Amino acid sequence: MKSLPLSTIIVDDHRLFRQGLVSLMKTRSDLLTIIGEAETADEAVALCGALRPDLILLDIYLGGGSGLEAAAEIRTRYPDVAVVMLTASELDEHLDRAIRLGVAGYLLKDLDAAELFDLVEGVSRGEVAVTRAIASRMLKNLAVAAAIPADQPDEAPDLTPREVEVLRLVARGASNPEIAAELHVTVNTVKAHLKRILEKLNVHNRTQAATYAMRRGLFPDDADGRRRLS
Repeated sequence: MKSLPLSTIIVDDHRLFRQGLVSLMKTRSDLLTIIGEAETADEAVALCGALRPDLILLDIYLGGGSGLEAAAEIRTRYPDVAVVMLTASELDEHLDRAIRLGVAGYLLKDLDAAELFDLVEGVSRGEVAVTRAIASRMLKNLAVAAAIPADQPDEAPDLTPREVEVLRLVARGASNPEIAAELHVTVNTVKAHLKRILEKLNVHNRTQAATYAMRRGLFPDDADGRRRLS
């Protein structure tokens, strides 16, 4: 439970959008007090350390790093800060990773202002800020993750060392381009590895593969999903 108004930092690398959001938030001074703005992931983490806000509204696509990486760092260093992703990304892999990080919300930028304020007010009460559409997608993703075939063997599959590296990054929520950058390979190479991993695990998609890995404790040091990509 957080008292109102919520001290808030807004992080978005599109200046016009950020300024517009700040102006919008100032119309609800009873709910929010803007105490800082940032454009990059590193700035977001630094501001959280310096200002210790109640809330940070954080885009995913940022200059100099991913907002999800910043969210992971903030959740680890400053767990009392409520992190709400406010983004244009509708990718399931981004939503899944954000949820695993324990964010306080995942909102799309086409959200109506009145609903945004209602959801933010809910955050002050400890509620998760998600729209009905996002909640529906979360439930569908959980259903997919639970659909791992029952005849899976208990022992670890015969994965190559490179496939293990790829699966580890998938379990941490990394996208194909992020995996490619981390392993210094092409995106097509990552896709090829993923295809073989899915075949070996006898699963149908990366969500099921990540769930397989986490359920079997293949990567216990990554279990909380909070380690940043190096």
